Amino acid sequence: MQITFSTAALPKSGAVIIPLFEDGKKPKAYADIDAATDGAIERAVKAAEFKAKKGAILEIVAPAGIANGRVILIGAGTSKDLSALDAEALGGSAINRVLSTREKIAVFAVAGITPKKLDAAQLAARIAHGARMKTYRFDKYRTKEEKTEKPVLAKIAIHSATTKAKTIYETFDKIGDGIFLTRDLVSEPANVLYPASFAKRCNELVKLGVKVKVLSDPEMKKLGMGALLGVGQGSVRDSKIVAMEWLGGKKGEAPVALVGKGVTFDTGGISLKPGPGMGDMKWDMGGAGAVTGAMAAIAGRNAKANVIGVIGLVENMPDGNAQRPGDVVKSMSGQTIEVLNTDAEGRLVLADALWWTQETYKPKAMIDLATLTGAIIVSLAHEFGGMFTKDDKLAKQLAAAGEATGDLLWRMPLTKNHDEMIKSDIADMQNIGGKGAGSSTAAAFLGRFIKEGVSWAHLDIAGMAWNEKDKPTIPKGGSGYGVRLLDEYVRANYEG
Repeated sequence: MQITFSTAALPKSGAVIIPLFEDGKKPKAYADIDAATDGAIERAVKAAEFKAKKGAILEIVAPAGIANGRVILIGAGTSKDLSALDAEALGGSAINRVLSTREKIAVFAVAGITPKKLDAAQLAARIAHGARMKTYRFDKYRTKEEKTEKPVLAKIAIHSATTKAKTIYETFDKIGDGIFLTRDLVSEPANVLYPASFAKRCNELVKLGVKVKVLSDPEMKKLGMGALLGVGQGSVRDSKIVAMEWLGGKKGEAPVALVGKGVTFDTGGISLKPGPGMGDMKWDMGGAGAVTGAMAAIAGRNAKANVIGVIGLVENMPDGNAQRPGDVVKSMSGQTIEVLNTDAEGRLVLADALWWTQETYKPKAMIDLATLTGAIIVSLAHEFGGMFTKDDKLAKQLAAAGEATGDLLWRMPLTKNHDEMIKSDIADMQNIGGKGAGSSTAAAFLGRFIKEGVSWAHLDIAGMAWNEKDKPTIPKGGSGYGVRLLDEYVRANYEG
């Protein structure tokens, strides 16, 4: 998708998008286009009683003066309340309407709009980012799609009063690349994306300056990763750990580590999941997808920070060699785990991935992301990722990053009592607690693999990695949740 910024005159074809505000503010182009169409725009507004409520859309097709095109008016609420995320939603909602047409060009007329919270350049860049995010499609496997069903939009132009927007947008463009990468990874079927092929996709980040290291089964066995390898032993596909290193900060400075759960398909193992809905488990690698996308964004924009991305990649299958409920495995840390439920496998993968990350990179802070529990969806639906940490400062930093990007987090309880619930009679711990607080006991389990002095947070994103319905800047499907969150966390806290 080509996205341009211009201060030139508006074209007389394509879709012209004009934001309007409830308080009467309009871009300069509104009067010009109304005059060019002999008042057709103003008449349509009055006839439809268009009040410019946030997200409301009024479309005028082929008015005189706009050859073979259309004018799309979109409500932006009140100018004093328009936030950066509102501007992105405006861009996404408007482009969603254009995508349903046969228009090849969409032009946003925003010159002359002066919202209270954004300057002209920020407004234009945010609208462009939101518009691009909504254009994402995962349709590579469709071979018989009707031409009329496939969008033809090829160019988005932002007509603003300033040329600074292009510079601001360049950063969003790199973040957008990371989000699209994560959406691609999460959307891929498990016969295409499995541990080895996922690792190969990570190797593509080398062209961005990322150093990629891959551990195979023999190396992990030598390191004693019995927890991670136990999950994958029922699959014909070997497990992997992938480390992505971006050292853009001060030489020798301890990095921040991002760790992701990458179960490329989760049948539940011997503790088999119900058949209906099991196909969704191709996205049980959403945490690993988010970490990979974040590393692409961080490297793409040349972040001045040292960041390590580590993902544990396994496939959880129920063959004759699969792990059984009741088995005891030994983790890399030396701690033993009684596996009472083979469908509580993500924490086993993370146990070894977290320990190896600390042993190898000595991070100052570590954040793991995982589609870990269904219980977090019961608690938070699909509105927030669950945040578990005992570090108040880290909690505030992550919450602020979530507010700034729209990747929202809600802090959940993590107490000594939750840790007590995973005590085992025959091993150091068991991999599940009782019937209640499933997300908190999972976090307590992970906490046993965090070394003293390491600032750590666990983000349970089970309700956020996949969208069941469209949102203004996110089509149905893989959301890309976590990429902006992690990128903003690094930018706000580790770059001078």
